[in-house]
Amino acid sequence: MNRFRQWRGRRPFAGGLLLVLGGAEILVTMKAPLPVILHIGMQGLAGYLLPVLMTICGLLILFSPGQRLFYSLTGILLSLGSWLTSNLGGFLVGLLLGAVGSCLTFGWLPDQPPRASRRRRARARAAAQDAGEPVRASGGTAQVPRVS
Repeated sequence: MNRFRQWRGRRPFAGGLLLVLGGAEILVTMKAPLPVILHIGMQGLAGYLLPVLMTICGLLILFSPGQRLFYSLTGILLSLGSWLTSNLGGFLVGLLLGAVGSCLTFGWLPDQPPRASRRRRARARAAAQDAGEPVRASGGTAQVPRVS
């Protein structure tokens, strides 16, 4: 379990997973019964090609995070293109999953130290106050005394 957590921490896991789920959801809605499907735009090859490419982009994000910017930009374009070709982007669910996943991937930065949780920061602040050390205010601006 620890190895998986380390592997997951070195790549934009949530974004890639959401992009894969968005592509899979659009593919599943393509197989919906005929009365349920809304026929918008061309239902030919592009209707199946875009969600397959979304899924492939999501998998490439997971297994090749060095090219995440290209894959995330491609993923968002494919997600938005599914609006026209694949039943309104899988009834909006697949489109939103793909768009959010692509945005998370685009914003992910490697080699960031993990953030301390609120509970850990509160404990550290309480320990610093008990020790009599000055406590740095988190967030906001520092108060500068006025000299008159």
